[in-house]
Amino acid sequence: MKIIIIGAGKVGFTLAQRLSREKHDIVVIEKDNERRDIVDRYLDVMTIVGNGASPRILEIAGVKTSDLLIAVTDLDEVNMIACMLAKKIGAKITIARVRDPEYAESQDFFTNTIGIDYIINPELVTAFEISKVLKIPAALDVEDYANGKVQLIEMRVDPDSKIIGKQLKDAVLPPSVLIAAILRNDKIIIPRGNDIINKGDIVFLIGQTESMEKAEAIIGTVLPPVKKVMILGGGRVGLYLAKILESYNMDIKLIENNLEQCEYLASQLDKTLVLHGDGTDLDLLNEESAGDTDAFISLTNDDKTNFLIATLAKELGAKKTIIQVKRSDYISIMERVAGIDVCVSPRIITAAFILRLVRRGEVVSVTLLENEKAEAIELQVKCPAPYLDIPLEKVNFPRDTLIGAIVRNEKVLIPNGQDVIKLGDKVIVFALPQQVPKIESFFAQKAKRRK
Repeated sequence: MKIIIIGAGKVGFTLAQRLSREKHDIVVIEKDNERRDIVDRYLDVMTIVGNGASPRILEIAGVKTSDLLIAVTDLDEVNMIACMLAKKIGAKITIARVRDPEYAESQDFFTNTIGIDYIINPELVTAFEISKVLKIPAALDVEDYANGKVQLIEMRVDPDSKIIGKQLKDAVLPPSVLIAAILRNDKIIIPRGNDIINKGDIVFLIGQTESMEKAEAIIGTVLPPVKKVMILGGGRVGLYLAKILESYNMDIKLIENNLEQCEYLASQLDKTLVLHGDGTDLDLLNEESAGDTDAFISLTNDDKTNFLIATLAKELGAKKTIIQVKRSDYISIMERVAGIDVCVSPRIITAAFILRLVRRGEVVSVTLLENEKAEAIELQVKCPAPYLDIPLEKVNFPRDTLIGAIVRNEKVLIPNGQDVIKLGDKVIVFALPQQVPKIESFFAQKAKRRK
């Protein structure tokens, strides 16, 4: 696939790195020479210095024959103009990163009228990801598949859980739930039946959504519902999140140090208490009972501030801490060593959305697990293929992969070796990064026509 990426910031670099690793033909357009030099130095891709919204630069990049153009510069207008021009010139699919809420709320207009195929708002998507974690208090991450029929939950194994020391084949879980992956010592394991759960493990449960609550009780500590929430940082993520949580009838306090922004937030929110103050002020946190919250969420633009204040809130007694992280390479340290419960990265969330459109075969969604240490891929089987109707134990799947769930006729199946994949099924597959191209190739197979 020929892919043009406009903008070599964090998201653009991550996409170029990931997609070049998968042997796609990548061209990166970047107007800043220093950023362009970084891409040249570390990645095996073609780079062009220039304005990605320029027809001349797009022509040089080969937009006429491109399969996909992704515009992820810091300017919404540049991204939208670049996609519009690329579509007119010949790009098959265009994606624009758009942050301004007024633009993002007009997505139907842009897609139907001026030819931008997909618009992604990283801040809005990040807010939704945080809200899903808050609805399941014991979860470190939550993902939904097959229109909500299948759920993936990341959980820390409780030290007193009866599952510790047992082989997975002997673990007593609901029949419609499976442990699809284990995070141990910062490494993802795609397990088999004889693997053992150890103290300190983090597990990824996948199964029928209605059965997940029972599985959670077996794996980890059951926590009461989140009612009191404190948000530090009234930027776009903070505003979007507060709006979502208001619909859940939660008790929300939002701290913002910019008075003008506070006034804007107060005009946009109905039930949230907006506080003008410095979130790093210990007296303010104590006065507003930060330690009495069910969840403390730090969403400033500074990773160090988010980390330090969330750590302080935890010391004061906050039950769950969630922070936004721009430098995603710090996530594992913050969660594993420093005790932050959940770190969210808008960059990784944005990359996962775009990867869904790049994957070969009938990919419905892509989830990047634990800072890209593994992937969960949802596929729809639409064409006859040689692997259909054969017991899974006899199918030669790539190693370090696992079929986590099959959805057939609106029913969820947690498969064993005797089960088969049928035409029309939705399949959720877990794979380590190096195996993803092999999984794509496997599911891209089509049955040979008989003469």
